[in-house]
Amino acid sequence: MEQIQYLIDFVLHINQHLDVLVRDYGVWVYLFLFQIVFCETGLVVTPFLPGDSLLFAAGALCGAGALDVWAVMAVLLGAAILGDTANYWIGSWTGPKVFRWKASFWFNPKHLERTHAFSEKYGGKAIVFARFVPIVRTFAPFVAGIGRMTYVRFMLFNVGGAVAWVLCFVPAGYFFGNIPVVKKNFSLVILIIIFVSLLPGVIEYMRHRRRQAKAGDPAPTSVGTE
Repeated sequence: MEQIQYLIDFVLHINQHLDVLVRDYGVWVYLFLFQIVFCETGLVVTPFLPGDSLLFAAGALCGAGALDVWAVMAVLLGAAILGDTANYWIGSWTGPKVFRWKASFWFNPKHLERTHAFSEKYGGKAIVFARFVPIVRTFAPFVAGIGRMTYVRFMLFNVGGAVAWVLCFVPAGYFFGNIPVVKKNFSLVILIIIFVSLLPGVIEYMRHRRRQAKAGDPAPTSVGTE
């Protein structure tokens, strides 16, 4: 429980925590940013780590002069691409048998099933779209590996999605993160970012409920949250 409370506090006050890390560890913060993004995108057991909010907060620190914006974007881009790549090969190695794994604190097969449905709907573009959807972002490359998507095709979507993701949130934090009203209400801004990120999944869930209701079938389980 304490770990969950710390994670929530870290996400909601991520700018303050990163600021402390910069003061205490200097350039080693770049390695910390790399590790967080790599694990969030590369390991199906850590979808709860901050993604969009971390990028925005890192951009805000760059805007304040605490970090170099080009170095941050390069580090985060590398972490996002390598994370998805690792996840793809893990999925390729485990294969479809992973769908039979039992639910645990570290792994929820329902997230995998929903991501599989997401991938079936959007095909290869799901790798790009998933960058902007918590939980799905973590499982999409894993599902691509399970489905044996060709590696070259996967990498095209992987790189394209990573570039779009990093160039969306880091500059947003850089240009808007230090505006007085944003800085004063940073936790609220983070909550808005999380809400907007989850919105596509919520809309899709509601659509599924309506379709299932019309068909007279049981409604599917709810979408995952970050």
